Amino acid sequence: MTTRTIAIVNSTGRQAASLARVASAVGYQVRTQLRKREGIVAEELEDLRNVTIFEGSLEDKQLVQNLFRDAHLAFVNTTSWGDEVAIGKALANAAKKAGVQHYIYSSMPDHGSFGKGWPSLPQWSSKFTIENYIRQIGLPATFVYAGIYNNNFTSLPYPLFCMELKSNGSFEWKAPFHPDVPLPWLDAEHDVGPAVLQIIKDGPRKWSGQRIALAFEVLSPREICAKFSAALRRRVRYIQGPVEIRVPIPGGYREQLDGIEVLFGKHNAPYFGPDLRAPDEALGLWEGFRGIEEYAREVFPVEEAANGRTWMN
Repeated sequence: MTTRTIAIVNSTGRQAASLARVASAVGYQVRTQLRKREGIVAEELEDLRNVTIFEGSLEDKQLVQNLFRDAHLAFVNTTSWGDEVAIGKALANAAKKAGVQHYIYSSMPDHGSFGKGWPSLPQWSSKFTIENYIRQIGLPATFVYAGIYNNNFTSLPYPLFCMELKSNGSFEWKAPFHPDVPLPWLDAEHDVGPAVLQIIKDGPRKWSGQRIALAFEVLSPREICAKFSAALRRRVRYIQGPVEIRVPIPGGYREQLDGIEVLFGKHNAPYFGPDLRAPDEALGLWEGFRGIEEYAREVFPVEEAANGRTWMN
């Protein structure tokens, strides 16, 4: 088989790094763009076989041109660094000019577009705008919609997914989601890579133009807490309530959190919108997923220890 080259942007992110690990391991030539060679993930990427690092900003047109030159495939997950929509459109244009044969974009829905009185989430609507542009220019593309990361949970006081450690040794998760409305879940580090690799193997003939809900479990907040409780052998309780901001947050994220509170706390809107369902398509791509209970038992304590927590000792 001819060796194929895949370009990956924002490669220290959970989705992109997962794909870089898997694709490089099975022999793809992987080009990974990152802003700076800093941090544990950047160090890991440098040590992987078949990986070439492109260091610099996605606003650097020459870097982007070099990244996509003669690449067969691309995986793109844009972020809020800079003008996300402008960067997303520029990346799509560069990929089309370079002749990329299959462009996989990590998108999200714009709930305000469904005509149901739901608010748009600013960080998701940007992605949806980019998705529509990719479609308009005729780039052969597939759009993956990521579920909620298992890895979002932490006992640090971050908003939305703080699993707060109480004085009696139990945990409490407080968030605006309805306690009994199911939500889609994804272990991004473990499962994005294998799933996207299968999309690549199937090719654009099967997946061009398609949206795929990338989530392997659909569980309500109460069910999530039950899984955590079974894994940690501690009481874990869910409380529905407003988003609490107890640490500094990036600019613009407050608006995203406010929208989440209304969209899912008040309207109980379907996470991916009314037309996209999980987990059947994701399971058809990859059956070896890491579920939330396994994550809570095997990974959560390790991540907590890395954050200086000692409750597991």
